[in-house]
Amino acid sequence: MPHDAATLDAAFTALSSWDWGADAKPLTTLDAAVVAAHGDQALRADLERRLTALLGSGASRGAKEEACRRLARVGSAASVPSLARLLPDRDLSHMARFALERIDAADAAAALREAVASLTGPLRIGMVSSLAARRDTESVPQLAGLLTADAATAAAAAVALGSIATSAAAAALQAGQGDPCSSTGAAIADARLACAESLRASGHRDAALGILRSLAETAAGKPAARQIELAATRGILACLDTAAS
Repeated sequence: MPHDAATLDAAFTALSSWDWGADAKPLTTLDAAVVAAHGDQALRADLERRLTALLGSGASRGAKEEACRRLARVGSAASVPSLARLLPDRDLSHMARFALERIDAADAAAALREAVASLTGPLRIGMVSSLAARRDTESVPQLAGLLTADAATAAAAAVALGSIATSAAAAALQAGQGDPCSSTGAAIADARLACAESLRASGHRDAALGILRSLAETAAGKPAARQIELAATRGILACLDTAAS
């Protein structure tokens, strides 16, 4: 079988010196084992142990990226520390957070929040995007604080809050809303529209209406914010149509 101990030993030995362009057979073997691991907890734990060990080795960037891809499928809280150590690495940060986005463990989200606090620039923006992908409600206060950061970071934080779309996220966006004609203000307005749509779709019509009416009022009479006003108005009509049906 492709996932017996001897076959796995050979695949991991090959992967330890593997790099892009090399024979993909070890990856195929590992993929078969990952599939089998969904019904075999012992195999899943063994794969996770071997993959996390590879992350701390002298293996190539390509090998470590492939390990991250598979930890996204078999990883648990046990692999979070190894992945978290890669988050400041400009070469491996993306794949480490790819795995952390998908690992169903509170520790994975906590690692991303910690990285937001310690990193800057594009790496921090990447962590914010991963928290958005996880729709991590615990990060709302931290994301709210980033709405006053540089324009790129503030826009990423706004998108994340719009994706999380809880009442707390909506309140944070409202508190951070400034001039909708500024780049940050426009990003926050877009996020508020997304938040309102999510709330409407989940049955929270009144909360959605409150956001949309606030947006329409703020944008009224400002030519540069005309698109925001129109989008808010369309949203209001959709909410009213929902109520009437």
